[in-house]
Amino acid sequence: MGANRMTIAAFAGSLAREEGKEGSMEESGSTLATLWWAMLRLIEKHGIDPQQFCRTLGIAPDVLRDVHARLPARLADVGFELAAARIGDEAFALRAAECWHPSNLGTMGYAWLSSRTLHTGLKRIERFSRILGSRIRYRCSEDADGVHLAFDHGRGDAAIGPLLTDFSLSILIAMCRVNAGKRTSPVSVHLRRREPANPQPWQDFFACPVTFGQAADGFLLASEVANAPLSSANVPLANTFDAILAGQLATLIDDDIVSRCKTQVLQHLTSGVPSAQQVARALGLSQRSLQRRLAALGLSFQGVVDETRHELARRYLDDPGKSVTEITFLLGFSEQSAFTRAFRRWSGMAPSIYRGLPAT
Repeated sequence: MGANRMTIAAFAGSLAREEGKEGSMEESGSTLATLWWAMLRLIEKHGIDPQQFCRTLGIAPDVLRDVHARLPARLADVGFELAAARIGDEAFALRAAECWHPSNLGTMGYAWLSSRTLHTGLKRIERFSRILGSRIRYRCSEDADGVHLAFDHGRGDAAIGPLLTDFSLSILIAMCRVNAGKRTSPVSVHLRRREPANPQPWQDFFACPVTFGQAADGFLLASEVANAPLSSANVPLANTFDAILAGQLATLIDDDIVSRCKTQVLQHLTSGVPSAQQVARALGLSQRSLQRRLAALGLSFQGVVDETRHELARRYLDDPGKSVTEITFLLGFSEQSAFTRAFRRWSGMAPSIYRGLPAT
C-alpha cells in the first residue's frame, strides 16, 4: 500500500501542473463528480475505507456532493487502477450495479427514470453522455435484430478500459431493470476484454450469452423490450429534464462539432432542412471541413440531420398535445406521408404505432 500511496500522491500533486500545460480540464477529459459516490460504495463493498481512498487520491468529499462539480478523468483512471490493485478481482466493477442512485447521475438520472421507453432512455444517454464523462461515448441504434447499445470508454487499449466498461454497463443494465423490471436482460452482450479465467460473474450478472475479445463493447436488447411503454414514464417531466441537460451540455462542450451541427439543424427545421453548406457557413467552416470533421467521427451530415429529426420526432410524439400533422411541419417535412416514411426508416414503425395508437 505504501508504494501505491506514493504513486497516487505524486499523481495528485502533479495534476494541476499537467492541466496547466495541456489546457482545460475538458480538453484532457473530466467526469461528473457525483458519479464518484457509486465508485466509493463499490470499493466499500470490497472492504476499502472510502474516506481513506479519497484522502489518498486528494479528493475532498464535499466536492462529490456538488452536482455541478467535475473531476479530471485521469483521476478516475488512477482511482480504478488503485482499486483493482487493492481488490484483486477482475470482475469487481460489475458490482457497481448495486451501488448507483439516480442522484449520482445528476439530472440525467431523473431524466432516465421519466423516459417513455428504454429505447428513449438509451437515446437520452447517448445524446447527453458527455455530461457524465467527456471521454466516454454511447451509441444507440435499432435494426431487425433489436436495439443495440455500443459503449466506448475513450481509453483505447489501456488496461483500465475493461473496468470502466464493466462499471458503466453494469449500472446501465441496472437502470434498465429499475424501469422495466428486475428480470430485464439483454439478448446478448459483447465485450472487448479478453476472456477471463472465470467468465461466470459476467454471465450471472447479464443473464444472457456474453462473448469476449470482440471489436467493441455493448449489448443488444430485444425491440419489444426496448420499445415497451414504461409505467414510470413522465413525458412532460422528461422534456423539462432534457432542456436542463441541453443547457449543461452546451456549457460543457460548446466546441463539440456534432452538438453545434445539431443546434443549427434544429434552428432551421421549421423552414426546411438546412444544407451542409448553410450549416458549415453558420459554424464558420467550409462545407468540406465540416464533412471531414464529421467523417473523422464516423458520421455524415445527412446522418446527423436524420438523427436530429428522429430524436425530435420521438419527443414530439411523446407529447399527446401535438398532432402528427403539426409534428410533420415542425420537423421540416412538406407532407405527412414523407414524415411517416422517414420515421418508419428510422425506427421500423409508423408514428402512430410508436405513439401507441391504432395504425391508420
